[in-house]
Amino acid sequence: MSQQPENGKDNFLYSQARYRGDFSPENLAFNANLQEFTQKVGYICALETNGKISADQAYDRIKELWHQLKTSKKELLDNQ
Repeated sequence: MSQQPENGKDNFLYSQARYRGDFSPENLAFNANLQEFTQKVGYICALETNGKISADQAYDRIKELWHQLKTSKKELLDNQ
């Protein structure tokens, strides 16, 4: 069975590093959340740098992402 070729644009925009560390489903899920957080922060910073959003808007969006990441950590890792 042949595999679909990987879409280069998607790999560039949504790349993910391999997971390294002690494996557990919770660690893997948090790692994915952390990578998504860093990717979104990068986009927000680029939007602010290019004048598409204000510094206050960027701050608020990053702050909201940070709270989501903290909640994810609490739910996934703090109870292990």
